Amino acid sequence: MENWDEIRTAFQVARLGTVSGAAEVLGVHHATVIRHIDALEKRLGVKLFQRHARGYTPTESGRDLLAVAQTTEEQFAHLVSRIKGQGETVSGELVVTSIAGISDLLTPVLVSFQEAWPDVQMRFLTDMRVFRLDYGEAHVAIRAGSGPEEQDNVVQPLVRIKAGLYAARSYVERFGKPASEAEFAGHRFVCADNEASRAPFHRWLRATVQPDQIAYTATEPLALEHGVRNGAGMGFISAFRAEGDPGLVEILPPRPEWESPLRIVTHVDLHRTRKVQAFLTHLKDAAKEWKFCA
Repeated sequence: MENWDEIRTAFQVARLGTVSGAAEVLGVHHATVIRHIDALEKRLGVKLFQRHARGYTPTESGRDLLAVAQTTEEQFAHLVSRIKGQGETVSGELVVTSIAGISDLLTPVLVSFQEAWPDVQMRFLTDMRVFRLDYGEAHVAIRAGSGPEEQDNVVQPLVRIKAGLYAARSYVERFGKPASEAEFAGHRFVCADNEASRAPFHRWLRATVQPDQIAYTATEPLALEHGVRNGAGMGFISAFRAEGDPGLVEILPPRPEWESPLRIVTHVDLHRTRKVQAFLTHLKDAAKEWKFCA
């Protein structure tokens, strides 16, 4: 079926029973209606209508076409309504992506947002790769740093995550606790495997200690934290995750230059939709209560 206009015309003729009625609804000349019907019947090789003085009556084949066309018409109507409504309702799927290592902060926010808007289906995606907002891979992205963004993205600051240098209590019992970086000699450290890491504390660490002092590296923030907690060496952990943990010893408290800025990124086409705006408001309000964030 190459010409949907012909099917649409046949549907209206079958529904209304007259060429003139179909022409009025479709906004075309009655000759166009007749041409569409004749062309469709020729293409299908069957008669779709019995013609008589009072108008057109569908044949059995015509009734089959009417049933399919009516379902299709209704589906398109529902689709248009759904598409138009997506920007005006807080419902359906909401895809949020973030850097790894902050799910402790974000999960309660996502759940409380869903409690406030129960018609929302939440998808929370964390990965090493950057999800493309312009490809529709996510509605909202929470990213670290202040790197470049696509020109169609809207970027807003969220918070700055504080980080301090910590060691497992077992490490301190074995190697001692340095009073400052001046006493780092002879100590072991945990650091990101990527020497070009954009995390300010990892850059500071590599610039401060000798390369052979970095005894344990990993690619994921959680793996680095596990290395510290298991005594592989001293390393940086977000203050909100380390505070009050009896298994950890604070070596150096958080410093402003170690803070990691978080930003909210949305695509301009979705930024002003009611669903996205509702979530951004909820997220910003929740972030005001986060401890150990600037």
